[in-house]
Amino acid sequence: GAGARLADLRRAFAEAGQMLACDPPGERATVGGIVAAADSGPLRHRYGAPRDLVLGVTVALTDGTVARAGGRVIKNVAGYDLAKLFAGSLGTLGTLVELVLRLHPLPPATATAVGETDDPAALARAALALASAPLELESLDVRWAGGAGTLLARTGGVAAGPRAGQAAALMGLDATVVEDDETLWGAQREAQRAPGGIVLRVAALPDALADVVAVAERAGGSLVGRAGVGTSWLALPDVGALDQVLRELPFPRAVVDGPALREERDPALARLESRVKARFDPAGTLP
Repeated sequence: GAGARLADLRRAFAEAGQMLACDPPGERATVGGIVAAADSGPLRHRYGAPRDLVLGVTVALTDGTVARAGGRVIKNVAGYDLAKLFAGSLGTLGTLVELVLRLHPLPPATATAVGETDDPAALARAALALASAPLELESLDVRWAGGAGTLLARTGGVAAGPRAGQAAALMGLDATVVEDDETLWGAQREAQRAPGGIVLRVAALPDALADVVAVAERAGGSLVGRAGVGTSWLALPDVGALDQVLRELPFPRAVVDGPALREERDPALARLESRVKARFDPAGTLP
């Protein structure tokens, strides 16, 4: 059911040695809400976005139609790919009612290589080196605040510790290995939110990380992000800082937390979205 809370599902799956490889911040998030918002956490590095974990969906449309698409196994997916269309739609096309989700084995252990530097270029170089290394990392994240940056590379499995040691050696940055690492990643996820502040999500190529960090630093903000994917969340102190960042960054971006949601859209993309909206919600019932 789309209203099932991720925290409850996570506990139930763990009892069977499985996991839903999706870890956005927030204990109250539902799977339907996560898919509708295309929200994700550090596990996106290895397992993809929520849309990549959905095999089938049941949706309710505004005319009362209940539509189904996809299947219950990967090789039995048929029909229009409504799952990917509704992922990130923010409830503008219809309501997700039920989802068929792909699970993965729960790693028996995890460990994280942690390196620090005050040089954005060095941080970006180390991140790119790890992103292309054959280490099968669970997560590869960056954090920047107060003129200092941190790179976190998480491994999972029975050999998580030794593999994290390999990641630390490749990373440089005087990296160390942390085996009791859940607190690290909990803080990383929560930094994607800013109660009372403004968070801007930026989508850029991974090799643009140093530029994004530099813009956040000049605006007096902080940053967390998926180093191997290129998505970053910039926590900014006020609207003035937000406007400064929007002027300086050429990449797609959207305000995801703050006094007003807004997104810079390509005109051609906006026209396409309007046509899709008219097809699924011709009366404009939904926002």
